[in-house]
Amino acid sequence: MKQTAVIIFRSVILLLAGIAIGLLLNRRTADVDEPYQMTGNDKMDRVMKLVRKKYVDSLNIDSVEGVAINNLLQKLDPHSVYLHKRQAESLSEKLEGGFDGIGVESQILRDTLFIAQVIQGSPAAKAGLPNGAKVVTLNDRPFAGTHLDPGKVSEAFTDKKDTGLDFGVIAYGEQTVKNYHIKHSHVNMSSLDASYMISPGTGYIKIGKFGATTDADFRTALKRFKANGMQKLVLDLRGNGGGYLNTATALADEFLPKNKLIVYTQGQHEPRTDYFATDSGVYENGKLAVLIDEHSASASEILAGALQDLDRAVIVGRRSFGKGLVQEQFSFDDGSALNLTVARYFTPSGRSIQKSYKKGTESYRNELSERLQKGELYVAQNNADDSTFNTSVTYHTSAGKKVYGGGGIMPDVFVPEDAAINVPLINELSRSQLFTAYVIDHMQGILKNYKTPSEYVQYYSVTDDELTRFIVYAAGMLKEMDSHEIALAKNYMKLLLKAQGARFKWGNEWYYRIINQNDLAISKAEAALN
Repeated sequence: MKQTAVIIFRSVILLLAGIAIGLLLNRRTADVDEPYQMTGNDKMDRVMKLVRKKYVDSLNIDSVEGVAINNLLQKLDPHSVYLHKRQAESLSEKLEGGFDGIGVESQILRDTLFIAQVIQGSPAAKAGLPNGAKVVTLNDRPFAGTHLDPGKVSEAFTDKKDTGLDFGVIAYGEQTVKNYHIKHSHVNMSSLDASYMISPGTGYIKIGKFGATTDADFRTALKRFKANGMQKLVLDLRGNGGGYLNTATALADEFLPKNKLIVYTQGQHEPRTDYFATDSGVYENGKLAVLIDEHSASASEILAGALQDLDRAVIVGRRSFGKGLVQEQFSFDDGSALNLTVARYFTPSGRSIQKSYKKGTESYRNELSERLQKGELYVAQNNADDSTFNTSVTYHTSAGKKVYGGGGIMPDVFVPEDAAINVPLINELSRSQLFTAYVIDHMQGILKNYKTPSEYVQYYSVTDDELTRFIVYAAGMLKEMDSHEIALAKNYMKLLLKAQGARFKWGNEWYYRIINQNDLAISKAEAALN
C-alpha cells in the first residue's frame, strides 16, 4: 500500500470527534505550581501526587493528567475539555488569524514530501517556492526517502535557531534541484474561505471560523462588493464549527440596527450578560440569506439565531448542530489550558438551542449519525417530527413566526443533503487526501495548459477516462472501494477533482467557486432573496 499523509504548516482548530469547539469568552490564568493545603476534598491532586512518587513504572505524567482531567470533564458536558500545550496553542493561533511558519501545506507520497499549497504572502511564496515541487534535501541533508511521517516533517521544519531553512526541491517537469532559503515569519490568514460575486448584484461570503480577524475580513469583502454594485448577500456558515463569542456578536452587529439584542449568556456562577447591536453596522438594510447545515455550530448558531429571531435574514439549509454552551479558557503556567463551560447562551427570543446530552457523551457525538439514519438530512418533515421540537416550548420571532429551541436552528427554507456527499467512499477519499495526491501526481500537466482560473473553470472538465484513472490510483491506496458507491458519487468525484485542481494552482476561493456551481442551497438562497 502506498503511503499518503498530509502536513499543514499552520495551526489546526481542535475538534473533538467531530464536535464543534466552544466559544471562548476570555482567558484567565491558573498557577499550577502554587502551594496549597491538602484536604480531604483534594482527592485528584492527592492521587496524582501519589502516582508521581509511588507508581511502579515510569509514566508520561502530563498524558496521565490529561486523561484524568478529561474523564472528569466529560461527565459534566461534552464541550468542557483539557488542552495540552500544543493543542491550546493550535486553537489560539487558528482563531487569532495567523501562525508562525514558512506558509506551506505539504503531502507525503512515496516517502517524499510534496508542496501541495503555498500560502499567498507567506515566506515560502516570497521565496518563490513552487506548488507541486518535491523536497529532496533539507539543510543540505537528504530528506526524501528517510522514512518520513508527519511528526518527523513537523520537527524538521521547525527553525529552532531562527536562521532559516534551506530547501532543495525539484519542480514539476524538471530534473535539477533548486535551492531556496526560507525563514519563519508570521503568516496572515483570512478567516473567510471565499468571497466573490456569484451573480450580478449578489455577493457570496463563506466563513469557516469566527476568529479574531473575521469582522475586519468581512468588512473588507463587503467594501469590494459594494463597489461592484452588490445589493444582496449570501452568507455561508455551512461547516462552521464556531469560534469567539465577541466575533459572532460583532458580525451580527454588521446586519442589525442599534440597540437590538443579539444574544445573552447566563450560568449558575455567571450573571446574565446582554449583547446589543451598535450603530456601526455596514450592512443593516440589504437583503440577506444565511446558509447553515448540521455542522454549523456555536458561534454560527448565535449569528443565525439572532438574524432569524429578528427577521433580518432568511435561513437556508438544514438544522444546525445544536450547541448552546459557552466555554471560558483558563490557562496554566505550563501552557496547557482548560476550556470550561461557564454559561448557556440564549437567542433574542429567549431560546436555548443546546441539544440534550443527558444520555452521555458517546450518544451526543452519535446524534448527527442518528439524524442521517432517520432521514432528517433528506426530508424536511422528518425534522419537524423530531421529538425535540414536539416537546419544546414555542418561541416567536419579532414578526410572530414560530421558532423552536432545544436542538439547533431550524432553517426557514429546507435544502436536502446531496446523497453523493454522504457516501462513505467520499469521506474516505477526502480523509486520505487522495484528491490532492492525484492532482500532484497526475494533473499538474493539465493545469499548466490554463493561464487563468476563469479559463480553467470554463473549459476544463473531468472526463470519464480521467475519473477511471483516479479510481485506479485511489484503489492502490485504499483497502476497498464499493462499486455502488463509485456509481452513486461519480459526478461528485469529478467535481472534487476539478475543484482540488483549482485550489492547487489558484487557492481556496477557486475551489469554492467550482464546488458551488449548481449548489442547491445557493440556488434556493438566491431565489429567496429575489
